[in-house]
Amino acid sequence: MKPYIYITRKLPEEVLRPLLDQYEVEMWEDENSSVPRDILLEKAQKASGILSMLSDTIDKELFEQSPNLKVVANLAVGYDNIDLAAANEKGASVCNTPDVLTDTTADLTFGLMMAAARRLIEADRYVREGKWKSWSPLLMAGMDIHHKTVGIIGMGSIGEAFAKRAKGFDMDILYHNRSRKPEAEETLGAKYADLDELLTQSDFVVCLAPLTPETKGLLQKEQFQRMKSSAVFVNAARGPIVNEDALYDALVNGDIAGAGLDVFEKEPIDEHHPLLSLKNVFALPHIGSSSVETRMEMMELCVSNIRAVLEGHIPNTLVNKD
Repeated sequence: MKPYIYITRKLPEEVLRPLLDQYEVEMWEDENSSVPRDILLEKAQKASGILSMLSDTIDKELFEQSPNLKVVANLAVGYDNIDLAAANEKGASVCNTPDVLTDTTADLTFGLMMAAARRLIEADRYVREGKWKSWSPLLMAGMDIHHKTVGIIGMGSIGEAFAKRAKGFDMDILYHNRSRKPEAEETLGAKYADLDELLTQSDFVVCLAPLTPETKGLLQKEQFQRMKSSAVFVNAARGPIVNEDALYDALVNGDIAGAGLDVFEKEPIDEHHPLLSLKNVFALPHIGSSSVETRMEMMELCVSNIRAVLEGHIPNTLVNKD
C-alpha cells in the first residue's frame, strides 16, 4: 500500500508529478477556501506527509491523531501555524520554503511602499471613475521616496533584500533587529537603531519581521504615536505583529499619513474591515511571494522535502533540526 500524502490546496499537477507514481496523493480541490478543520483532521489520520499552507493549523491535536505522519512541508517561510514541540514529540519533520521567495517578497514590499507614497491605486481609481477633468499642479500629489529615511523592522534575508532596493533610491536606511548585521551595515550603509529611534526618525516604517512571541503585538498605539505624522507604515510580514485597532486610530487621528498592508491579523478579511474604509490605506491579499516563478519554486521545494523524508533522507529546509 502506497504512503498517503494530503495537500491542503489545489496545486498544478506538473508540480506533483514526482509524487504521483510513488505515493497516493489527495488535494483539497476548492481554490477559494481553506480546507475545513474536520476534513484536515480526517485526512491527517492516514497521512505520511502533509503539504500545508500558512493558514492551516497543524497543532498537537493533529499530530496526536496522525500515527503515520512523518513530514509537514509548509508552503511559506513562516511556520508559526505548526506546533514544533508536538512535531518533535511525534518525531515528524517540519519544513518551510525560505530563500526562494526573498527577492520576490522584497519586490512586492517596495512596490507597496511606492504605491502608498505616490497614491498609485487611488490615482488609478480616480481615472477609472471619470474624475480626471483637467491637469492641476497638486493633482494626486504624493510623497517622494528618494533621499528619505526608511526604517526596517526585521533585518532577515527579506529585510536585507528590501534594503538593497532602498539603497538604489538613495534612501537612508535604519534597521531594528534582534541582532546586529555588520555586513549589511558595511555594504548597504544601514544603521542599527532601537525601535523608538527608528520610529521617530523614519519617513517610511517597513515591517518584515517574523511572527514570534517577542514580535506579536509589537506595534501598538504608543509606537504609532512615536512616528512622524507624515510617515507611511508598510507591513509585508505578519498581521498579528500589529494591533489593527491602534493602526486604524493612528490613521484616523493623523498620527501617521498612510499604510500599505499585505497582511492582516485575521485572514482573509472582507470588504467591511475597518481599515478598508480609509482612503490612505492600500491593501493587498497576502501576495508577497506571489509571482508564478516563485510560487512554482516553493511548491517544488515542498515536494522535494516530502520525498526526501519519506525516502529516509534529510530534507533541504528542515526547521526542527534538533
